[in-house]
Amino acid sequence: MLFRSKALFLDRDGTLIVDKVYLADPAGVELIPGTAAGLARARELGYRLFLFTNQSGIGRGYHTIEDTHRVNARLEEVLGLPRPVFEDICIAPEAPDQPAVYRKPSPRFILESIARHGLDPARCWMVGDSAADIGAGLKAGIRAAAVRTGKVDPAGVPEVKSGRVPVFANFAAFAETLT
Repeated sequence: MLFRSKALFLDRDGTLIVDKVYLADPAGVELIPGTAAGLARARELGYRLFLFTNQSGIGRGYHTIEDTHRVNARLEEVLGLPRPVFEDICIAPEAPDQPAVYRKPSPRFILESIARHGLDPARCWMVGDSAADIGAGLKAGIRAAAVRTGKVDPAGVPEVKSGRVPVFANFAAFAETLT
């Protein structure tokens, strides 16, 4: 198969929206400034967008998968971009103490998406605010970038400390570097 397409795999909470911990109410969706413009720029440059979100609140019984679907629908609505915004969405419902299938840092969703959508791994990025996000991208063999808009200081992530992974103030700043 000839790989042609480029893509962004994007964490949700702390990367695109303000992380409100176990967000189950769509009314709580709050975009991080610049997110919509950054996503619009990425699309204009031909990037396919994939949402990849750990939602351990489902596995812990705090909320349902339907709640998460409603939050994701609200995210697409407030972005104000042509829908669907995301080519595919992976919701990893596992709690940390449950066997991980898709829970980041598992690269499974990225690897499956690369194969299914004919993506070029050399032209793909995983963007997130945590070591798990970065780990998923690197384990999948794609580039990773960290943003400072989440709850974790990416400076403490070994791949960031070593200079292997760039850090940006927010997703919009990262999107400005795309070509």
